[in-house]
Amino acid sequence: MAKSTIKFKDTVVASEVLQKNIAARQYAPVYLLMGEEGYFIDMLAEQLATTVLGEAERSFSQIVVYGRDSDAGAVTNLCRQMPMMGVMQVIIVREAQHLKQLEKLSVYTSKPQATTLLVLCHKDKNVDKRSALYKSVLSGGVVLESVRPRDYEIGTWLTQFITARGLSIDTKATAMLVEHLGTDIARITGELDKLMLRLPEGVKKITEVEIEENIGISREYNNYELMKAVGVRNVGRAMYIADHFAKNPKEHPLLVTILSLFGLFRELFQINYLRWLSQRKGVPFPSDSELMGILRVNNIYALNDLKQNAAKWDNKKVFSILGLLREYDGKSKGMNAGGATDGELLKELLLKIFA
Repeated sequence: MAKSTIKFKDTVVASEVLQKNIAARQYAPVYLLMGEEGYFIDMLAEQLATTVLGEAERSFSQIVVYGRDSDAGAVTNLCRQMPMMGVMQVIIVREAQHLKQLEKLSVYTSKPQATTLLVLCHKDKNVDKRSALYKSVLSGGVVLESVRPRDYEIGTWLTQFITARGLSIDTKATAMLVEHLGTDIARITGELDKLMLRLPEGVKKITEVEIEENIGISREYNNYELMKAVGVRNVGRAMYIADHFAKNPKEHPLLVTILSLFGLFRELFQINYLRWLSQRKGVPFPSDSELMGILRVNNIYALNDLKQNAAKWDNKKVFSILGLLREYDGKSKGMNAGGATDGELLKELLLKIFA
């Protein structure tokens, strides 16, 4: 099966369009919500579950089925029944990826009932796009392919998510959230929802202070601050943070820190190489907007810091550091670590970087 060309940003746009259509009561007879990122699948299924029918109608005309407990034949029979109350019924199949004989649902989805709205929540993977089920829903219903974000995409989405709620967030607060919560959108939105409820009246900007006080992430000891210290070659500050990491290894996994360092030096290497091309080969140095796209940086302030710091690191040194990071990536996984703790390995690595 050919690899999907759908990107995370496509999923975001498609989900926003669907939300607007559902809010406007523009429904399709069948929704196939599929993919690895469960957040958008759950969000859209919940919107359909709470808006298509009134509260009184749901008791009689809305049925939730779980894939592990049912099969395609039973779902088809439910869809072909007439609504017990009102003019519409809603059938929601959760965990549809476990539905027995799922492909046979194509018999129904190729000719769906006008009085039934079927929602298929197919998590963790996609329905085979060569299948009759996929093709029939694509032809007469709605398909949403929910793609997980890459680490460089989550910051932009997070900023947009918060802006849509009438708030703003600063660069460091964003970096702290992404570092601590990764790309798990459901977890991030859950933490943000709790944070927004706790914000004092009138506060419209989320800063590192709110993140520390409400989510429990230290604004002083985190990978954002460590990368900042390394970038400007502040040895004392970097080692001070590393010492805190060593005392709290569960909160600051070495592998995550190594990945952050690798990302930093990869970006510095790219900037230096582009400068070399400009100076030696006459190739125009990219504009800030072009450079943000190349480096996948979504903040002009972060870009300016990178441009300034790149001059402090010769690319021969950077190249050797990238090799060091690969070596310590292996050590963080137990290869030739010699019994050293993660904290000891981090300090050793930083000393070699600064040497």
